[in-house]
Amino acid sequence: MERTESTPDTTTAFNMPDWMQIQFADQKREFNKRPTKIGRRSLSRSISQSSTDSYSSAASYTDSSDDETSPRDKQQKNSKGSGDFCVKNIKQAEFGRREIEIAEQEMPALMALRKRAQGEKPLSGAKIVGCTHITAQTAVLIETLGALGAQCRWAACNIYSTLNEVAAALAESGFPVFSWKGESEDDFWWCIDRCVNVEGWQPNMILDDGGDLTHWIYKKYPNMFKKIKGIVEESVTGVHRLYQLSKAGKLCVPAMNVNDSVTKQKFDNLYCCRESILDGLKRTTDMMFGGKQVVVCGYGEVGKGCCAALKAMGSIVYVTEIDPICALQACMDGFRLVKLNEVIRQVDIVITCTGNKNVVTREHLDRMKNGCIVCNMGHSNTEIDVASLRTPELTWERVRSQVDHVIWPDGKRIVLLAEGRLLNLSCSTVPTFVLSITATTQALALIELYNAPEGRYKQDVYLLPKKMDEYVASLHLPTFDAHLTELSDEQAKYLGLNKNGPFKPNYYRY
Repeated sequence: MERTESTPDTTTAFNMPDWMQIQFADQKREFNKRPTKIGRRSLSRSISQSSTDSYSSAASYTDSSDDETSPRDKQQKNSKGSGDFCVKNIKQAEFGRREIEIAEQEMPALMALRKRAQGEKPLSGAKIVGCTHITAQTAVLIETLGALGAQCRWAACNIYSTLNEVAAALAESGFPVFSWKGESEDDFWWCIDRCVNVEGWQPNMILDDGGDLTHWIYKKYPNMFKKIKGIVEESVTGVHRLYQLSKAGKLCVPAMNVNDSVTKQKFDNLYCCRESILDGLKRTTDMMFGGKQVVVCGYGEVGKGCCAALKAMGSIVYVTEIDPICALQACMDGFRLVKLNEVIRQVDIVITCTGNKNVVTREHLDRMKNGCIVCNMGHSNTEIDVASLRTPELTWERVRSQVDHVIWPDGKRIVLLAEGRLLNLSCSTVPTFVLSITATTQALALIELYNAPEGRYKQDVYLLPKKMDEYVASLHLPTFDAHLTELSDEQAKYLGLNKNGPFKPNYYRY
């Protein structure tokens, strides 16, 4: 699809507020501070009691400790007497709080943003409705938005990725959260509606991951867009939907494409998936990767991360791709480019990460070898034709949480993970530090859209201003004790740059 990003001239359109004027040395001092005694004691208690607590984080994956009653049928209240939430079990809040505290230690930039900007409260008056994965890392983002002045209501963008204890911790802290692990499709849309359709409260900002929230408001409550100042979207799928709306002339508010910001694309999509693909496969299948034949469908940033990890573990990796540029990159990186039909009978693992639909069809599934593992690393559950497997002649056998055997009449079986939904967030976890980069980018995008003067952004899709991308990156460098080289006046003049950036033009491809 042809895209035309509308990126304002960052030298005139984006003015850095005072709280973003930070010296690098100051960052280093702040990030190197040791935890307080209270923080250490809390963490120590979390570790020392892990063997005796009645509930542990493992329950996030098995849900063995929870009853079967639907949260929609429960009447729950937090310690303040509020019942404006729907989670699996509010009593798990203490355990969720411990996980959030651990995540905060690996999200230095977001914590620094919270500390430095909360005095100014750049989101004061913002009413943000969000639909993202609800994890400890997302909780740090939500609480940061609250500290910066925003009111938030939240639902999950994936029926399997919610950490129940984290959702409970947010609800206990007063955030209206409607989410639990293992929602039905009906539950999923009900939770989104409960976030949006509430008496006496109307959102003026949207933070979306996948476009489902935006789609629901367009479908059910289109008049709400009269008061909404902007949309921030972080996924390939959601951005694709926004560009479709824009092309059709139906996008009625400005939207910020966070997915294609450098700090999201090059870090979350690549480095996060490079680590989490192995974690997800190991936790669900306990398999060894050395010598296994794997086909990865798609060689974008997610595909690149998956391929690099599997190659490093000794797997034989094939790649399918429609884009000749990405295909050439795969070849130059040492991977064999194939059509899926050419290798489907011999591979041990099939991984999709294209953002497309019906990448793996019933025909492909019929031809797979016995024991082949099938999973998806894309945002939506459209890449694998799971619906075609729900037929009378095939038997589904639950092995463990998020792991199913699908058995053919002749006894052949495949191993389907997370029913074709996002593997890493459904079956394991993701690296917190990388999510700090994405979450900080999302927070700054919300601040920029909310505070932008009228007329700066039209009813179109925009990329994050380059200066903000660089700012997010700079906030994370002190963690590595990294020291940036500074341009001299002569060098800056020679390159035609401002000494403080931005250092690359908008068309530069990192």
